[in-house]
Amino acid sequence: MLGKTVRVKVTSPYGYINKRYGFQYKLNFGIIETANKEKNSPSFAYIMGIEHPVKNFDGRVIAAIRRPVGKGTTWVVAPKSTRFINHDINQAISFAEGKRTYNLECLYETSCGAVVFRNSTEGKRFLLIRNKRSSHWGFSKGHVEQGETKTETAIREVFEETGLHTNIIDGFEEYSEYSIQGRIEKHLTLFLAYTDDENYSMQESEIAEIGWFDVDSALETLNYDNDKRILLKADEFIRRNQL
Repeated sequence: MLGKTVRVKVTSPYGYINKRYGFQYKLNFGIIETANKEKNSPSFAYIMGIEHPVKNFDGRVIAAIRRPVGKGTTWVVAPKSTRFINHDINQAISFAEGKRTYNLECLYETSCGAVVFRNSTEGKRFLLIRNKRSSHWGFSKGHVEQGETKTETAIREVFEETGLHTNIIDGFEEYSEYSIQGRIEKHLTLFLAYTDDENYSMQESEIAEIGWFDVDSALETLNYDNDKRILLKADEFIRRNQL
């Protein structure tokens, strides 16, 4: 249902007090009417981006709150013009879901990473990783966590995946947008980072392979044209600034 436009009939409006569980609704909450026509059991949803009580709402499904087996799924709906990511949603639903166990699946994902390079006796070498799940070669990256800046995310993700200590180079920032399996909309920010470290330690739960490549070999190894475009821009930036 992620990405679909639905109508929600509000049953617990913004500000309503749930006496049974002892909390006040900080979001409108109700039943997805379009889903009920297809299923025998109701599909419930929180509405984000509307900070006043409403009776009905038309919007886009932006997240699924997956509970343990047998306890169902609650959806999150928002205006089409808005974009909320994981920690925005976790914070918004915490008034009701904070003590419950759930997995959050989001329509929008924001990640940050870095094109990492080092100097060697043979010239510049770029770091590439092969992801275990996709088997594709790319740059080290990961989800932004609550309270982090984009550069902090990039540095942390590189270290967690490779064990490399890096420094972000000012003045380089590239973007990439793509979809995962045709339903998750991903926004990626890539910085340029330098390291003196040569040896890496692989995060085996996430990474299948790591390697250092010269620019030509990296271009041949990367799977996606957009990554190749960003690598060429990074190489040009390094040459222009004599890094």
